[in-house]
Amino acid sequence: MAFTIFYDGLCPLCEKEMAHLKKYNNEHKLAFVDITDDTFAVNYPDLDFDALNARIHGMQSDGTMLIGLDATHKAWSLVGKGWLYAPLRWPLIRFFADKAYLVFARNRYKISYWLTGKKRCDNNCNLKL
Repeated sequence: MAFTIFYDGLCPLCEKEMAHLKKYNNEHKLAFVDITDDTFAVNYPDLDFDALNARIHGMQSDGTMLIGLDATHKAWSLVGKGWLYAPLRWPLIRFFADKAYLVFARNRYKISYWLTGKKRCDNNCNLKL
């Protein structure tokens, strides 16, 4: 696997983004790990749940971690849609985009509620955004 993305499966917006990524993952370059799954701690005992829960993380095949919008941009690039996030990695925009992402990450349940009517997912969000 080229890239493993660790995400919060209880977050409705995170789930929705992962569903979109999975739809475009035709070449199987991405692996998806829900950090809220019961098997997470067993399968990844060396990873810090609190750090992964604070911001999205992605692990490259060499074990290097990408965090936040860097991880998101890498994932979308691997499915051929990197242009969606590329402007957020441009030098003048990057600083502000990273700050905005931190606000989103800290408040993702509240923002999810405003946008979807759900603070958290149960077994399956099935959101239509």
